[in-house]
Amino acid sequence: MLLSRGCKKLNAMSAILEVRNLIKHYPNVQAVNGISFTVGKGMCFGLLGPNGAGKTTTVEIMEGILPPTSGEVLYKGEPLGRRFQEEAGIQFQNTALQDYLTVANQLNLFASFYQKTMPMDELIEVCALQPLLERDSAMLSGGQRQRLLLAIALVNDPQVLFLDEPTTGLDPQARRNFWELVERIKARGKTVILTTHYMEEAYRLCDEIAIMDHGKVIARGSPGHLLTEHFNDSVIELPAEDFRLDAEQFPLKVLSKRGAVEIVTDDVEAAVSALLKHGVSLSRMVVRPRTLEDLFLELTGKELRG
Repeated sequence: MLLSRGCKKLNAMSAILEVRNLIKHYPNVQAVNGISFTVGKGMCFGLLGPNGAGKTTTVEIMEGILPPTSGEVLYKGEPLGRRFQEEAGIQFQNTALQDYLTVANQLNLFASFYQKTMPMDELIEVCALQPLLERDSAMLSGGQRQRLLLAIALVNDPQVLFLDEPTTGLDPQARRNFWELVERIKARGKTVILTTHYMEEAYRLCDEIAIMDHGKVIARGSPGHLLTEHFNDSVIELPAEDFRLDAEQFPLKVLSKRGAVEIVTDDVEAAVSALLKHGVSLSRMVVRPRTLEDLFLELTGKELRG
């Protein structure tokens, strides 16, 4: 298992959540296979993995929705219980809302379920809902609905917030607007547990990530440290139509990817010289550093959306 040196072991006093030797069996399937990790107070912790990796099962056990076969999850050093239920908020991928209610009505309805709540004015401000309060919640756009669901998850002023693929299906602008909301929530000292299919999202929001595959955590640490430790090269990208060579005749390894070619090299100048020597146009060339998507593919051999 690849663990980053930037991922320092948290002691029991600084960990708000602890996952200990977690195992979950289904008939003929071991979804989670003895994983352990801690989540520090006030951090954003990302759990990533391809379909079938066990991340959804892990998160649902952490949320108290599923029981583990063995192992345990501790919240502030205690088994999940009433205290956790009162101090946790969850934004599910899909949440059923009561029909024919305005945004304000929905917020008041969910607030009525808790003894302790975030002041409504603060909740509306944090989630940028003021212009939408009198709108029927069924008439919201995708991004607006996600802001409402985020507010519902925050209505009890939770200490720890679970976000389950919160920006799936949103357009790029709405996704980035949502990221800004999450950063505002982090600034308030909330602990965030995030699952996502977007590597850029994980890189921007997460202080630490854990990558799962086959029910195990195969890498854990801060995004920056994981990339620094695992890669010391760069990627040259070219449109496939600009690279008209037989890849086997080119002196560097060439990979095909989504209508483009990628050349991984630790010597960009030499790679560019080789391309020019072979008459390849560089007018649309892009040189980029390694990304979390590269790391994910390196470790799992799969695309995250798989």
